[in-house]
Amino acid sequence: MPVPRFARRLTLALAMGASLAAAAPALAQGDLLVAPTRVVINNAGSAEVVLSNIGTQPATYRISAELRRMGEDGDFTEIAEADANSTEKAALSMITFAPRRITLLPGQPQAVRISIRPPEGLPDGEYRVHLNFRAIPPAVQADPADPAAPATGVTIKLIPVYGITIPVFVRRGRLDASASLANPQLIRSASGAFIELDVNRTGARSVYGELIAKAADGTVLFDLRGVAVYPEVGTRKLRIPVPPELLPKAKGRVTIEYRELPENGGALLAQTVATFP
Repeated sequence: MPVPRFARRLTLALAMGASLAAAAPALAQGDLLVAPTRVVINNAGSAEVVLSNIGTQPATYRISAELRRMGEDGDFTEIAEADANSTEKAALSMITFAPRRITLLPGQPQAVRISIRPPEGLPDGEYRVHLNFRAIPPAVQADPADPAAPATGVTIKLIPVYGITIPVFVRRGRLDASASLANPQLIRSASGAFIELDVNRTGARSVYGELIAKAADGTVLFDLRGVAVYPEVGTRKLRIPVPPELLPKAKGRVTIEYRELPENGGALLAQTVATFP
């Protein structure tokens, strides 16, 4: 029996969504899966981000563009448009995306299309906005009150609202950047052991990769992916836990590398060697 055209399109869409999710890094929060986790567009053009409902119930998501600034600790502060600088305002003005609201059935993916149109005369540089994908909780019916029951005050029911935010970069011109690692320390405390270090960045764009620490015998003490330093900060301070079973290996010579992710080529961005007591 021939497959209806609508069913063929739906099967193809599901296959494309699964393929993209497998080929690119993805973030999951609640019942929402988003891939890829960051978008880079050179000069102008378009890209797609695929949202997938991995839950068992239909779900609705609202999509918005936000401005966020990184601090030295890696945390982000949301910036109101009225407080944005010229670079941030330019980033907001050149990005469009659709749709802005999506309802997905269980297992259903859908693409959000992003388009970048830089204005005439835009200076070379890196511009960034953050797309926020936030679940809209379904309306909850209030439980009927028992007229015979005595009044006991106000009852509050908290409903968690999940969201995922990914950065979208627009890069114009030839933008160089370099990184270095500094001040590695092994910290022991009641809450565990940590390696602290600074990731320094110079240049006209962000740097992004993974930090890998190896003991003298080659044992990997940690492999932290997705470490970014954005242009608004020159140094990002990191505190990375060392598993208790690996702490004896951390004594002595430890090599720490900052590399591009393997899917981006794996090039060495920076390296430092420390000797911990």
